[in-house]
Amino acid sequence: MAEFTTEILTLLFFVAVFAGCIDAIAGGGGLLTIPALLWAGLSPAMALGTNKLQGCAGSLSASLHFIREKAVDFHRFWPAFLASLVGGALGALTVQQIDPGFLRQVIPWLLIGIALYMLLAKRVGEVESHQRISLPWFALTIGFGIGYYDGFFGPGTGTFFALGCVTLLGLTLPVATAHSKVLNFASNLASLVFFIIGGKVLWLPGGVMAIGQFIGGQIGARMVFRGGAKLVRIVLVVMSLALSIRLFMTA
Repeated sequence: MAEFTTEILTLLFFVAVFAGCIDAIAGGGGLLTIPALLWAGLSPAMALGTNKLQGCAGSLSASLHFIREKAVDFHRFWPAFLASLVGGALGALTVQQIDPGFLRQVIPWLLIGIALYMLLAKRVGEVESHQRISLPWFALTIGFGIGYYDGFFGPGTGTFFALGCVTLLGLTLPVATAHSKVLNFASNLASLVFFIIGGKVLWLPGGVMAIGQFIGGQIGARMVFRGGAKLVRIVLVVMSLALSIRLFMTA
């Protein structure tokens, strides 16, 4: 069992603050928190479960800010929230039966594709565009599908949600980011429940990091609309490429 000294907990706290800020803007905070938890001595399974606990706090924090600022139309968006919740639960159940390792070969290329799309289509997400599918269909496809992916594997979930909101619902990048946090919270919460049931959550480091994530989520959520689409695009591209490299290295 890992020993959590004051120094280790302090470091985990500040890593979580920074990760929560990055997550609220474009996703990819797990790129920082999971290696930090492994460095602290947690087994891979415990690191994933504990990471879900602190990730829930960050996505909840950002979601509350966006909802309070009326950046999220939750009255229209609740079917997608529910679909992501169900998808996350089913994904967490599935991962206990099937090895998700094969996704390490596919996901990096998808993230690179997103980064290139954001770089080449420079005005994407700056202004609202045409909505391509209805919200119920969005819930059944993107909400459920990416929610399932988050419970099953996870890396890049926030990025995938945001891209889906931009390309299929025609939202601007800041508004898409706001909605993606709400969906990400749903899938995080559902998968966390199953990690808790499986005894894969350490509450002391997870709780300390959850406080850090909540603070970071508030900071990052405020930066989204102040920085606009340009800030979100830059952070999204950087985190997509960084996460791709990380997955390639561990494949």
